[in-house]
Amino acid sequence: MNERNAFSLAGIPVVLFLVVAIPSTVASTVLGIDAHPSALLSIIVPAALAMAALLFATAGFFQVQPNQGQVLQLFGHYAGTVRDEGLRWTNPFYSKRAVSLRVRNFESGRLKVNDADGNPIEIAAVVVWQVVDTAEAVFCVDDYENFVQIQSESALRQMAQSYPYDAHDGDAPSLRSHGDEVNTHLRREIHQRLGKAGVDVVEARISHLAYAQEIAQAMLQRQQAGAIVAARGRIVEGAVSMVEMALAELGKRGVVELDNERRAAMVSNLLVVLCGERGTQPVVNTGTLYTG
Repeated sequence: MNERNAFSLAGIPVVLFLVVAIPSTVASTVLGIDAHPSALLSIIVPAALAMAALLFATAGFFQVQPNQGQVLQLFGHYAGTVRDEGLRWTNPFYSKRAVSLRVRNFESGRLKVNDADGNPIEIAAVVVWQVVDTAEAVFCVDDYENFVQIQSESALRQMAQSYPYDAHDGDAPSLRSHGDEVNTHLRREIHQRLGKAGVDVVEARISHLAYAQEIAQAMLQRQQAGAIVAARGRIVEGAVSMVEMALAELGKRGVVELDNERRAAMVSNLLVVLCGERGTQPVVNTGTLYTG
């Protein structure tokens, strides 16, 4: 079932017509009775029917607000949707239901799921959506607002199980490091589920991401260990470069000649000084280069 335009007229001209028609009907009825008292019944009955029809026509008025659609039904049959804003008039027998076309958003609850590595995580998302087909939203699902929320949480669970929380292999996508890719995947998953409900997903983004409480401490220690290893790697890399530079400058300037054994000792001492966490205690050599 797809949305289509329903019959409706601008309301102001119809109001003006009724403002003229109702008093005219009353006046003509009174004048007819005065002119032909003997034909009272033949005058009152048509006048009463005409007045009833005019008064019943007032039930056809309805308002359409900006970014709103009015879904019209005739005895349960879908008659169409009116999106023209302002005062409108249509068949008085039509029932009317307002459907907002404005952009709306909601934040899902914090879901507890397992990521691609099997680690329990907590995740939540903000979904921005709007109705684009009023007929599908009203007639294809029972409660489209509740349908959007439940299907969005289902899509969030499915997406979270497709990625690890953190990448361990270089540039592999993960929930924490590849936000744009993950959000695009989430939006696509939600859109596929809401296609039957006449809803378009404008945006979907993760709003909360964390390890579950039972493994949060262990994962924090793991992250700290990774950070320490990375920092040590940078320190060692810099220390080796400095030792290499020091040996090259000593040899270039002829400050001292070192054999392999003394060169290895000097390298060891420099690395200890540069890589150590605590301040080193200097040892003053008062003997010769080979005794002390």
